[in-house]
Amino acid sequence: MLYLAENLRELRLGKGMTQEELAEALHVTSQSVSKWERGETYPDITLLPGLANLFGTSLDALVGMDKMRGEEACYKIHDRANRLMKEGNLSEGEQVYREALKLFPDKAEMLLGLAAVLAMEGKAKEAVLFAEKGLPRSENEKQKATLRAVLCFLYLQNGEGEKALALASVLPHTRESREVIKPKVEGELTAEELEREIRYLILGE
Repeated sequence: MLYLAENLRELRLGKGMTQEELAEALHVTSQSVSKWERGETYPDITLLPGLANLFGTSLDALVGMDKMRGEEACYKIHDRANRLMKEGNLSEGEQVYREALKLFPDKAEMLLGLAAVLAMEGKAKEAVLFAEKGLPRSENEKQKATLRAVLCFLYLQNGEGEKALALASVLPHTRESREVIKPKVEGELTAEELEREIRYLILGE
């Protein structure tokens, strides 16, 4: 029921109902409805058909199965394209993403995936267009970090040195990366070394 809380709130507001009115319709307390919408608890399973009927929707839509299926489909597409890219089948990987964008035209993962494969194919101008469109939409921090770094070099390939420098200057510091931090965390640091690491991360000195 990953999306139940947000779906319930959207459906209730869309119907112009207060939490109290919804609670009254279901014979529960308004505190219960409030907890459902905050994701702290879930409605009793016996209430779900009534909720779906009340809002004129399906059980699948109510609990977010449509969104979950969409995310699973996106993951499979991304996984297939990545395998093709690693095998050197760049044009096939590009085609996978282009087809995916017909189904998910605004999906950040697909936009950035296509940007990545286009970059590897040397199609810098088009890669920049998809990267710039996908980055503001993305919530995947790893993918965003990678594509921002790639975008610096794409700008250079397009002769846009100033843009490359401006973006490079706001990239995360190497000192904050997993590759730097993880070995230190796994090691045995003294209290003084721990203090020094914290100071270095915060002040850069």
